[in-house]
Amino acid sequence: MTYRAGDVLRISCPFATTFVSRVGEYDVIIRWPWWEIDPDSDFIRWNGEVALSLRDPGELYTTEPPVGNLVSGQICRVGLPPRIVHVLEVQEYDPPQVSGWLPRSSLELLVLTAGEAPDPRAEFQGTAIEVDGGVPITYEMVFRPYAFLELGDDVADSDQRAWRFGGPFAWTAFDGGSGAPAWPLTLLDGDADADVVASVTAAGEHADEIARWRREAGLGN
Repeated sequence: MTYRAGDVLRISCPFATTFVSRVGEYDVIIRWPWWEIDPDSDFIRWNGEVALSLRDPGELYTTEPPVGNLVSGQICRVGLPPRIVHVLEVQEYDPPQVSGWLPRSSLELLVLTAGEAPDPRAEFQGTAIEVDGGVPITYEMVFRPYAFLELGDDVADSDQRAWRFGGPFAWTAFDGGSGAPAWPLTLLDGDADADVVASVTAAGEHADEIARWRREAGLGN
């Protein structure tokens, strides 16, 4: 599966048995069952542990028993029950990034949980998921806004303005203006199917596509 900003995904991960190293005021430190220490990482030394937040509603992973009931030295299970997330950013690394653990990841998603809206004022927002980072997460595509277009496609809208598609929230107008394209759209250049683009956008408008994305991402209309 390929990914891009705006994708709404259902993710899950089977639970694995581990133990609690210690409990802090804000998080629980557990031994991470899916990674190994990278012996060739010279400048990042990972100790085999991961912190799970006690208070952050955006925390993806849960434990059995729940994190609030854990004590140091306790055996527990950690996993990721099925949940909806939406993608803020997609980052690829070539070569794979050195993080201190193995396997090294070459693809990372920055995601928000369902109901959490992007905040352009936030210095940092979201949770990083290493798609090829060894944790056996299952990914299911729930909704991709503008799935009928490919990144970099050029289209003309019904107002005779030309646009480049950089993602559902990253339209670039060739005239330097702002806004979003007025449907229907005509493919000018790119990898999309011109007939499909014309057919899908024959009715409706950009706002409808964004409204559906908001519903699927748990953000209302």
